[in-house]
Amino acid sequence: MEAIDRLTLLSGQMDLEPADDHCSTLAMRPQASPLNAKGLFVHPAQLSGGKQILLLKTLLSSACERDCLYCPFRAGRNFQRASFKPEEFASLFYQLARSGMAQGVFLSSGLAGGGVRTQDRLIDTADILRHKLGFRGYIHLKIMPGAEKDQLERAMQLADRVSINLEAPSTERLALLAPHKKFLEELLQPLRWVDEIRNTKYPDKTWNGRWPSSVTQFVAGGSDESDLELLSITDWLTKNVKLRRAYFSAFHPILDTPLENKTKVDPMREYRLYQASFLLRDFGFGLEELPFTGIGNLPLSDDPKLAWAKLNLAEKPLEVNFSSRNELMRIPGIGPKGAEAIIQARRQSKLRDLSTLTKLGIVAKRAAPFILLDGRRTNFQMSLF
Repeated sequence: MEAIDRLTLLSGQMDLEPADDHCSTLAMRPQASPLNAKGLFVHPAQLSGGKQILLLKTLLSSACERDCLYCPFRAGRNFQRASFKPEEFASLFYQLARSGMAQGVFLSSGLAGGGVRTQDRLIDTADILRHKLGFRGYIHLKIMPGAEKDQLERAMQLADRVSINLEAPSTERLALLAPHKKFLEELLQPLRWVDEIRNTKYPDKTWNGRWPSSVTQFVAGGSDESDLELLSITDWLTKNVKLRRAYFSAFHPILDTPLENKTKVDPMREYRLYQASFLLRDFGFGLEELPFTGIGNLPLSDDPKLAWAKLNLAEKPLEVNFSSRNELMRIPGIGPKGAEAIIQARRQSKLRDLSTLTKLGIVAKRAAPFILLDGRRTNFQMSLF
């Protein structure tokens, strides 16, 4: 098979890996993977500084010895597989990058020959790109189950981002998805190593003088876990190992896998998990404040910030002219930038009408039912229930 055909095949099912997607929420996520002129799957991605790039997401090999119950690449499944050698893939991707068809790469792999051997091939590929071919663009490297700590450090020296997919929130839940993966030793421990390396070693040998960010991914609903379970581990990882973010992929069944008859998870659940995770990471919310139902799930009908505001601010609206930054960010329609804009503007004069908030970048209609402006409720009142 020609190299470009293998790459098309290997990148074709990477919608299962939402990492780096600029469209990581239901409202923005494309219904079909974008294609470039050569039929390769190239996705929009937004880097942490806000820069947008075209990202090729692919496997180095779809050969896999693991039998994860939901995965299209699982051992024994009958489908066409393909592989690249590190030098071969690096050369092909570099040509794509030079032609402007892709500006970065997310590189994963099926597990073949053990985690150490597979990780070596991923590292060799990135090493060739960085040091032989001089590629200075974005590289996201997947860390394989069973990879060693020294390999992880080397991957961190070459990549802008590294990721280890936890897939489920606990040992017990993971057994329902990937019975031969070890949650603590193979998946959680590497995330701890990433944080340890960043805290104890100077990044003088990294390609750009700084350590990469780290992320993980969960298969939402794949192991019948609750949103509370997923967000509890996400919150812990953010606080304790400086995880940049968690990605959530709503479970959908794949033919010819043991879970092919399991019910597809509503994509809205994925969207609500993202919203809630951002409230925990960026908006000062505590896990206990999120509006979980009795079985530990978020309501699908409202975003979690709006649901919280209906319970806490509908009868006790916040005065925009005096509320703290953290209080302002709890109001629907106001984010970190909007809160800062309000604080700056009210130093000049009192804020008295919704049009002023709109000029500051606030979604005034969402904020209106939950605020006071100079001691008065606004004229606009949205339906709360």
